[in-house]
Amino acid sequence: QVQLVESGGGLVQAGGSLRLSCAASGSSMRIDAMGWYRQVAGKQRELVAHIGSIGNPYYAASVKGRFTISGDNAKNTVYLQMNSLKPEDTAVYFCYALAGTLEVLGQGTQVTVSL
Repeated sequence: QVQLVESGGGLVQAGGSLRLSCAASGSSMRIDAMGWYRQVAGKQRELVAHIGSIGNPYYAASVKGRFTISGDNAKNTVYLQMNSLKPEDTAVYFCYALAGTLEVLGQGTQVTVSL
């Protein structure tokens, strides 16, 4: 079973930066893609960024130009560099991994952006 461990959330002022990391472990299954969702309490989960094993990143329109997703296939790790953060980026960020038909979610990490 694939397990995901996230790190890097926290509190930052508007305009600041944070870098989230997510490492996958616990299985020999090939991971086809990884990415990040975010969710605010009471609202629908939003896909933030996605990257496949051969690249081709996808970004939500709300973060394009500010966030960068990258991956290290050898380490089964994905990163989300978040720059020019805005208060509306405040959410719990969940890492996910796709392995065949299996989707695994991390436990989530809180990102809070203050004015």
